[in-house]
Amino acid sequence: MAVGATALGLAWLGPVAPAQAQRKPPYYASIEAGLARMRTGPGRNYPASWLYKRRDLPVKVVDVYGEWRKIEDPGGTQGWMLRNLLKDARTAMVMGRIAEMRASPSLDARINWRAAPGVIGRISKCANGWCRFDVRGRAGYVEQSHLWGVDPGEVVD
Repeated sequence: MAVGATALGLAWLGPVAPAQAQRKPPYYASIEAGLARMRTGPGRNYPASWLYKRRDLPVKVVDVYGEWRKIEDPGGTQGWMLRNLLKDARTAMVMGRIAEMRASPSLDARINWRAAPGVIGRISKCANGWCRFDVRGRAGYVEQSHLWGVDPGEVVD
């Protein structure tokens, strides 16, 4: 019985160390939790400065201190959040004006959907100024300049 418990324990420990634990800032992540507190410093003894209630909100990790990540949100607010409240999934937020979600990465392509400022979706296949942007199964290509959560010219596979 002890051997089985040990094997289970080892299998469980593998996924605990996410890729973000080894990455060097700055990099983008997103909020995993439905409720996530941002604190003024890297510890539970620091006061909470913000309570996020928006799962998948893109954030930029700008510093690391142990299990804590200093993040910046789309509004420019910075503070500290526990690593387990974040995930590596790449998301982005539409900024500025309505973003046209096109069938292919071209201004001539058919418009599949439109996304209002503040809409969050998953991003993939970013190249040449365009990202594939998926909002709950409704997808299209959006110009990178209309998204927060990806750097200008960044390539995402």
